[in-house]
Amino acid sequence: MQAWATLSVKLSTAMTRNGAELHAFMGAASTALSSPLVSGLKPRLHKPEEFAAEAAPTNVKDIREHQHCPSPSQSDSIRSLRMRAFFLLLLLLASVMTLAGCATKGNVMQASAIDKLMHRYDGKVPGASVLVVKDGVAIVRRSYGLANVEDAIAATPATNYRLASVTKQFTAAAILLLVEDGRVALDDRVRKWLPSLPHATDAITLRHLLTHTSGVIDYEDVMSQTTTIQLRDADVLRLLQSHDRTYFAAGSGYRYSNSGYALLALVVERVSHRGFPAFLRENIFLPLAMHDTLAYVQGGPAIADRAYGYSEIEKSWKRTDQSPTSAVLGDGGIYSSIDDLAKWDAALQDGRLLSDASRRLAFAPSTPTDDPQVAYGFGWRITGDTLWHSGETIGFRNVIVRYPRQRLTVAILSNRNEPEPYRTAQAIARMFLDNE
Repeated sequence: MQAWATLSVKLSTAMTRNGAELHAFMGAASTALSSPLVSGLKPRLHKPEEFAAEAAPTNVKDIREHQHCPSPSQSDSIRSLRMRAFFLLLLLLASVMTLAGCATKGNVMQASAIDKLMHRYDGKVPGASVLVVKDGVAIVRRSYGLANVEDAIAATPATNYRLASVTKQFTAAAILLLVEDGRVALDDRVRKWLPSLPHATDAITLRHLLTHTSGVIDYEDVMSQTTTIQLRDADVLRLLQSHDRTYFAAGSGYRYSNSGYALLALVVERVSHRGFPAFLRENIFLPLAMHDTLAYVQGGPAIADRAYGYSEIEKSWKRTDQSPTSAVLGDGGIYSSIDDLAKWDAALQDGRLLSDASRRLAFAPSTPTDDPQVAYGFGWRITGDTLWHSGETIGFRNVIVRYPRQRLTVAILSNRNEPEPYRTAQAIARMFLDNE
């Protein structure tokens, strides 16, 4: 039974096609093994009280009867039953292996197609990692190229890339956790928590910041363009304090805002009395066993299996890993791997981290955007059946695309400035959606 169960697990986890049929055969095999036909072949085990109740045997005949040994005719029947069970299991095994062969062929074809789509990342160039999760199982974990070009360190599924704006879904989750605890409300005015903001921001709520409907000034627009010193989230607040204006009245429009998510990170710190990296680690990353994911602060914990960012300049790859805005955490400072993102995706399927109500809020189309095909939730873009977000910063291009109804997720993380990976992720998703 244990060997059969092990075979079942190996074959099941290898499947990307014909999964339902394979599981059906595994169920049939399990039923066959536990049926009277097979279980009846097991020797009868006496209960202790049966031994106590029976008289001790006095001769060979009594011993044979006492041990319930079969007669010759009974032995023939048992041999016949064993043969029937043996051929039944052979038939089931042959059927399973046929389906597994079809699945393996499907896996090879899909892997080859993914490799073809990702060929630009392969070789001695800045690379990428691809994740496909189907029905809660990571069925594709592939990496290409190099995480560190200078030292020729290959990218792997454990390589940690800077997520850039894919970070925003984690910042939103941090706010929602505080809402669930009753420590903040989505309609709290941001100045309740950050009173040094100018009066022009009086009407702005946390909900407005989450949905990019606050009108708050983008810090990239007002920071010095010649600075070489990296900004932190607190520096964003100081920049905005000196500009008593907004782009529009809160709630009256949409403008994608990195400033808004930097302010949300500061709200998390003010409310929780914990630094933003520590809050994420203690309340999201560790509970989900995302052990190598972190909001990176120079001088803080090192990034394990780190990917460095690169840009193609004059047909050559140059390291462009950091910029003056790279240390702002709330809008884009998290590093993670596809292996850890698989754990994050699993947490988005159920209530292990966020309640059903919180996830509904995060995934709901709260506002239209400047693209008529796209709405925005809390750290998520919504297009048709998909929830997704891209992330772009100097030296990194990433995307995560979720199909909740089909229980499919595709993520691509890359340590290079091009190409953008969204369309590639969609093309990979179609390979699995077309098989349904």
